[in-house]
Amino acid sequence: MGCSKNAVDSERLMAQLKINNFEIVTDPNEADSLIINTCGFINPAKEESINTILEAVALKKENKVKKLYVAGCLSQRYEVDLKKDIPEVDKFFGTEDYKGIVEELGGRLKTELLGERELSTPKHFAYMKISEGCDNPCSFCAIPLIRGKYRSKSIDELVVEAKSLAKKGVKEIILIGQDTTEYGLDLYGKRNLDELLNNLSKVKGIEWIRLLYTYPSHFPMEAIEEIAKNPKVLNYIDMPLQHITDNVLKGMRRGITKRRTIELIETLREKIPNLTLRTTFIVGFPNETAADFKELCAFVKETKFDRVGVFNYSQEDDTTGFELGNPISEKTKANRNNKLMEIQREISQEKNSSLVGKSLNIIVDSLDGDYFIARSERDAPEVDGEVLIDKDENLKIGNIYKVEIIDYNEYDLFAKLL
Repeated sequence: MGCSKNAVDSERLMAQLKINNFEIVTDPNEADSLIINTCGFINPAKEESINTILEAVALKKENKVKKLYVAGCLSQRYEVDLKKDIPEVDKFFGTEDYKGIVEELGGRLKTELLGERELSTPKHFAYMKISEGCDNPCSFCAIPLIRGKYRSKSIDELVVEAKSLAKKGVKEIILIGQDTTEYGLDLYGKRNLDELLNNLSKVKGIEWIRLLYTYPSHFPMEAIEEIAKNPKVLNYIDMPLQHITDNVLKGMRRGITKRRTIELIETLREKIPNLTLRTTFIVGFPNETAADFKELCAFVKETKFDRVGVFNYSQEDDTTGFELGNPISEKTKANRNNKLMEIQREISQEKNSSLVGKSLNIIVDSLDGDYFIARSERDAPEVDGEVLIDKDENLKIGNIYKVEIIDYNEYDLFAKLL
């Protein structure tokens, strides 16, 4: 359940289970044991995780499965409550407790093979988690409570992982973490994302490197320069801003002001040619006034991000923002969300229209009906748009091609092979 970081944890667990000669099945009805790797980030994610557990409980009551295990963020955060409320679960495990799960099933953790993964993505791209935990004090976020302090993986370890992924056929690696711009500070005494990018780009077989989850208050200039000059590092940055007014940013404890945010965006666009900039915003934070939201809308209209995601504020237990309450109604949050997304829809359509007649590099993800479904360098999996190419072009899934854009809609592009 949940984010790509959780997916990587599941992939590592699946690899350990396979190494121990367990068979992984895709249909729960064919399983002896079910393992649910939960998300506990915001209320909708928690509800989805709980509903999934309850569906599994029903299968167990029908004797369709023998054992039910729950792991991950929700389990880490609410184990005591979950044990009380859902006693049908045989055992709860925290995040990354591969050893506990494997041994519970009768296997043995192969620590020397902890870097191995059973990919859940198409074999030509994979997420790479470069760190665990978070040190940022954001008042709305429970991740530090769940995942702990920031811990970088070493460059050597990540290069070995990239080589292993390349041998499996991976061409695109997508760097993730709670905060990728913090990378290296705990290990090397400095933020050296640039050095990591440079070393990963030297791995044979890796053609695209994409950067997600950057943090605006401490974006290292060296990383900006590396992105700009390294042909394998895509000119794509995902940088969740969460808001823009000084009032709300202060309440969120983001460690940055509106002026510094605008200066950073200007620097990124000046230094990195043809940059695709993705961001996310939270609407309905407790101290967000109507004037704050109006200012946010004006900022989005003026800045013209390539990609925008919007989330409604979720009041989370034990966070520093919890004491602010949740005074803004869900209806108001929904209205603000819809208005902001409508602004972005128009921007997206305008940007897509400007691409007609131009060429883009794309990677082919799948074939669906009459179209190959691809992504350009401007598109991360799952969260961004797609490029559709007629199936008569006879492309190969996983290959990178150059195409010409021939049509568009609000979020997707249509193309022909060059």
